[in-house]
Amino acid sequence: MLAPKAFLDALSDQASRLFNGDTAQPRGDLESQFKALMQSAFSKLDLVSREEFDSQMVVLARTRARLEALEKQVAELDAKFNPPVQD
Repeated sequence: MLAPKAFLDALSDQASRLFNGDTAQPRGDLESQFKALMQSAFSKLDLVSREEFDSQMVVLARTRARLEALEKQVAELDAKFNPPVQD
């Protein structure tokens, strides 16, 4: 994985080469080349899709809810089997 500065420098270099060509290119050709450039740059990063992120958030929320329920059960059992000692 590239460091953020190195990534931005590489992206800037590639974009400069793309847009500073000697011949004028049609807009659609520039857009498709820039899209390919960005996809290449992003593929070098450790990114996840929005769908994967959302599904992991659902799993995390479910896990947290289950953990809270288990903590409550442990506290109830602890109170039941280990009543407070009175002086």
